[in-house]
Order: sequence, then structure tokens, then C-alpha cells
Amino acid sequence: MISPKTMRSDRLNLLRALTPLAVAFVIPTMAQDGGKTVAETQPDLQPTIIYVLLGMAALQVVFILSLSGIMRTMGGAGGWIKKLGDRGGRASALIPLLVFASYEARAQAYQGDGDTLYTYHYFWILVALNVFLFVLLVAQINVLRGLTRALTGADAGPVVDPAPSGPTWEQRIMARLTRQKPMEQEQDILMHHEYDGIRELDNVLPPWWVWLFYGTIAWGVVYLVNVHIINIWPKQNEEYTLSMTKAQAEVDAFLAAQKSQVDERNVTLLTEPGPLAQGAAIFSQNCATCHGQLGEGTAGPNLTDAYWLHGGSVQQVFTTIKYGVSGKAMKSWKTDLKPLEMQAVASYVLSLQGTDPPNPKAPEGEPWKGDPVPSTTADSIAVADTTAAVAAQ
Repeated sequence: MISPKTMRSDRLNLLRALTPLAVAFVIPTMAQDGGKTVAETQPDLQPTIIYVLLGMAALQVVFILSLSGIMRTMGGAGGWIKKLGDRGGRASALIPLLVFASYEARAQAYQGDGDTLYTYHYFWILVALNVFLFVLLVAQINVLRGLTRALTGADAGPVVDPAPSGPTWEQRIMARLTRQKPMEQEQDILMHHEYDGIRELDNVLPPWWVWLFYGTIAWGVVYLVNVHIINIWPKQNEEYTLSMTKAQAEVDAFLAAQKSQVDERNVTLLTEPGPLAQGAAIFSQNCATCHGQLGEGTAGPNLTDAYWLHGGSVQQVFTTIKYGVSGKAMKSWKTDLKPLEMQAVASYVLSLQGTDPPNPKAPEGEPWKGDPVPSTTADSIAVADTTAAVAAQ
């Protein structure tokens, strides 16, 4: 007849044999579904942590394989013990490491997405692997203890009632925290008044409550000295002001970053002198070779008339600058210019409308029938013309 302890050992051994296969299926799925979005918000991890976790996993595998050999020797032939101790059982202990190696290969293939994402996935896969190996090691130790008891005959003999023992450690802790009198001694603390059959016990205050109260008094003294006497900690109003200042700085940094996120969908026409002067300088350096210093057109089309090959709105001009024109000499400038610089150039190009430079090139394309380009201020036009004239010299 099979004892309950043997059945429990077999169940543990079966769990050990099946868990690596489950890990081999679940972990790659989790790694693929995790995506980049979660990792982008995680802090970068030091490579030393990765090496330590990897070393811990390798050390646990060594212990698992050693225990498997001991169990095979003690368990003899047949049953789950033999399967756990033979070569196939030892190979099953290496499955998690093989899973990790396969995941590493996939992570290296996507390493271009960012070292933070790569290290983040490395860390969590190694944590899961170490937890699994630790559970497996504890299960093996329990099975080994059962085998040792079976071989030494510790489970044999008549069952006798254990000798009465003292209170458990939980009971001792609760007694120290509450100091409650046992029911046999409640007569000693029973008070001499009652109401509706209910009588009151004169229990002492629980020590945890008393020490918590003393702790608040001590903390009040520390707070008073540090805040109002030696002024090491800021007062509440000062702390509020510092927090609001920090929050405002974060908001300003966020808004400044959003301003640089300009694309063909949200670009707007700039009419201020500063951006137009910047656009004129970029145009003179990069665009004047094909479009002329004044936009009159040479190899490229004339930018001062009302005719356009690819649209005359600020969004369309920005798109043409950013992506270029396939099959034409107009290249893509998105790798050479920042979004704000392309916006400045597009705004400067539109400010050239109607300037009537000398020797203009013949019109190309179709007349622009969209919204008219807003007229720039006199100062903006003067700054742009001055910049172009200086570049022409």
C-alpha cells in the first residue's frame, strides 16, 4: 500500500517535471506581449545585477543536479525518482536556462530599440528564473527528507500522542504585544460594576499602542527642533513653495519639449522676425543653390510667384522640405534639419510670396487656390530681406 507521504512526493516530482515545460511556453509569450511601452518607463539597471542573478541561477542549477543524483541513488530503480535522477531529469533542470538563452537571442535581435528595454527584460526574466529554481530546489529538499525518513525508518513504529508543549511563537508574540490576562485570571481584573449583565475588565493598555504613542511624542520633539529651532527641515509653507516651483519647472520643460514636436500635421506659419531670420539663414546655406538667393529659382522652381508644384500651404511646404520629392533633385531634409528649423524655412519660403526678385524663373506647376498666405509684418520682411542680402554678398 502506498503511503500518503509517498503520494505527496510523487506529486511534487510530477510538478517538477512539468513546470519547466510551462516556463518554456509562458516566458517567451510574456516577453513578446510585454512590448516596448512598459520598459520605456522603467529605470536603467546596472549590468552587475544581471550578472549576479545569472550566477545565482547557475549555482541553483548545480545544486538541483546534485540533489537529483542523490535522490536517484537513494530512491533506487523505478518510479518518478529514477526519472528525476536520470539524464532526462537532469536535462529538464536545464530547460529554464535554455529558455533564457533563446529569449536572449530574441532580445539581442531587438536591441536596437534601446539598452533600457533590453536590460529591463533581462532583469525580470532572470528574477522569474531564480524564483522558479528556488521553488524547485525546496521541493527537491522536501522529497529528499521524505526519502531519508523512509530509509532510516523514522516513520515506523506506533503513533503516540506528542507530549504537551508550551505556547507557540505566535502566542508568545501576541502575549507580549497585548499583555492580556488568560480567562482563568480574569477574576483578578474584574471591576465591581456592571450594566445589563455586562461587566468590565481592567486590562492594561496594549504595549504596541503605548509605544506607538511614545513614538509620536518623540517624533513631535524631533520635528519641533528640526523645523522651528535649528531650521534643518523646511516649514510646510516653504515645502509647498518648493514643490510648486519644481512642478512649474517640470511643466515648462514639458511644454518646451512639446514645442519641438512639430510635424506636417500641426505645423503653423511663423511671422515673427526671429524665426524668419533663422529660416532665411538656413535657406541661404542649403536651398539657395537650387532656388536662388532671393527665391527667384535656378535649377529649382521660383518660390516668389503664385505657382506651386506640390502645394502652397505651410503644411505642404513643410512636407516637401521634410520628405523631399522622389525622382527630383529635392532631397529629404528631415535628417539634416530639426522640426523647428524646417518650420522656420517653410515660413520664410512663404514670406517670399510677391517679393518680385530680379530675373525670376518662369512659373511652374499650378496656381495655389487655397487659403491666401497671411501677410508678414514689415519688420519680419525687413529682417528676412536683410539676411538674404548679406548671404548674397
